[in-house]
Amino acid sequence: MTLIKNKYYFEALDNFPHYLSDCLDSLNYALSYDPEDADSLCLMGRVYSEVLKDYETAKKYFEEAMQNDVTNVNTPKYYIECLLDNEDYEEADKLIEFALQIKGIDKAEILYCKTLLSERKEEYKYALENLKEARRFSYSRTMLDMLEEKEKLIKNKMPKRRTVKKVE
Repeated sequence: MTLIKNKYYFEALDNFPHYLSDCLDSLNYALSYDPEDADSLCLMGRVYSEVLKDYETAKKYFEEAMQNDVTNVNTPKYYIECLLDNEDYEEADKLIEFALQIKGIDKAEILYCKTLLSERKEEYKYALENLKEARRFSYSRTMLDMLEEKEKLIKNKMPKRRTVKKVE
């Protein structure tokens, strides 16, 4: 039964986000075989969050995924992004702190989410600190490039210091 569920999950993942009808069909089949599968629930949450922009429904799917497998390394990143999009900053902050404790999770991605949280709260100094820490846990050129671009963007957002010229 697990093989069949995985087959449908991978079909759904392969079709996401370009062929949503096929994605949802496969996802519903996967969930009918295992309604507690964290990866399938997470993908359903992503459909609602990223495509349909129905954050409340997405949050329910992400919560259920987390309850069914608290150690799943895929769910926290997407759940945090959903919370940020829905402006649930306190919840996002708690989930970030929890996610950083999960063994095997990509800490650079989670710290990048922490940077986004600080940026949205206009705490640019903390955002830059989080980027610096994310750089420590980054092991790919793609992630490093993304962090560098975000650093430039945040520095451009920071208020400029006014310099007073002395008149002689």
